Amino acid sequence: MTQAQYREQIQEPEPLPFTPEVDARTRDAYERVKHVIPASEWPLFAPEVDAIRRLKRACNAIILAHNYQTPDIFHGVADVVGDSLALARRAAETDAEVIVVAGVHFMAETAKLMNPDKTVLIPDPDAGCSLASSITGADVRLLRQAYPGVPVVTYVNTSAAVKAESDVCCTSGNALQVVEALGVPRVIFLPDAYLASYVASRTTVEVIAWHGKCEVHEQFTADEVAAIREGTEGLVVIAHPECPPDVIAAADFAGSTAQMIGYLKSERPGRVLLLTECSMSDNVAAEAPEVELVRLCGLCPHMKRISLPKIRQALETLQPEVRINPGVAARARAAVERMLALS
Repeated sequence: MTQAQYREQIQEPEPLPFTPEVDARTRDAYERVKHVIPASEWPLFAPEVDAIRRLKRACNAIILAHNYQTPDIFHGVADVVGDSLALARRAAETDAEVIVVAGVHFMAETAKLMNPDKTVLIPDPDAGCSLASSITGADVRLLRQAYPGVPVVTYVNTSAAVKAESDVCCTSGNALQVVEALGVPRVIFLPDAYLASYVASRTTVEVIAWHGKCEVHEQFTADEVAAIREGTEGLVVIAHPECPPDVIAAADFAGSTAQMIGYLKSERPGRVLLLTECSMSDNVAAEAPEVELVRLCGLCPHMKRISLPKIRQALETLQPEVRINPGVAARARAAVERMLALS
């Protein structure tokens, strides 16, 4: 079945019944999310969690979930959670025969690059990314012509076709490290203009940027941060480097989603404003209920295309499967592997 055919057929499966047995088998999951999912709502999630766990065992499957997934997925069924770098690493290490990526399409492509002989599933093939759609492989080739000999560093938030035209990939967590590890005076950095600005502000390497932006993080403003600070005593502001430069300047800490979580766990601030995707705040609240989270977040419509019923359906049908042209995959894989070797 092609992805186009799957899109025509895909629909949310019929709800599963909530029984005392399901409740007992999923009680451990509820204990992890009880601070963010009311008890009255858990019967909606528990049957799906129970079914997905059963299907994972039957298929020898593993679920990789990004930090922006909702708590029912992140804490309920995921085997590996984290930012793009963590998921890329674990995708390269897993012994599972089937990999389900609870994230967006470029993440599923990355998992397939690192596991070419395994079945990689994306529960909704239309889960995209504004950054990934902002640039094509042809764009990269034109940039190479304009700047001959300058290495191309490409954010993982890109398609396999773009990675294939690149020298090395990076994530928001290791972008600075990757740029400086190349030992060159200047680089082309794609596609996030704000992440490029963040890296440029912290290195002597000249950074030639593209114009892509994350539709979630570009919404935050420094004026909003200032207004919330003024009315909230003892506030610690933590921003993702995909935010505009003036927002990062107004924050107390900036870092990838994994670095944000590491900061919260090590510093344990009492009151925090997280400038990132909404579900990450929910997942942090589930793990650290003692931290007061002041909510100003952005909702990623692409991440929210992934749901428990769609994950269940993917495991039941082993569709939709991610496939990449072998020639493109070989070159894209090399760029990802160079990143993993440097970080």
